[in-house]
Amino acid sequence: MKKTIITVVGKDSVGIIAKVCTYLANNRVNILDISQTIVQGFFNMMMIVDINEAPKSFDELLVELEQIGDEIGVSIRVQREDIFDSMHRL
Repeated sequence: MKKTIITVVGKDSVGIIAKVCTYLANNRVNILDISQTIVQGFFNMMMIVDINEAPKSFDELLVELEQIGDEIGVSIRVQREDIFDSMHRL
């Protein structure tokens, strides 16, 4: 399983979750876990996904998700699980 961490941060607006999740579904990316909150008008979502069945490479998914973020006015970051774990160890 190729676990990947996706974070979405920005001003809340209609359709953020729909846009991101539709893209993931269309690319056969399975959402394993998801958490989202809205605090004083700011949207924050973290997802753990499995990209094993995706027809596109990690790099293609990364670029396309960043483009979606630009289109909808949020920041979308995509990181491999091992890199994420290494960056967040105490």
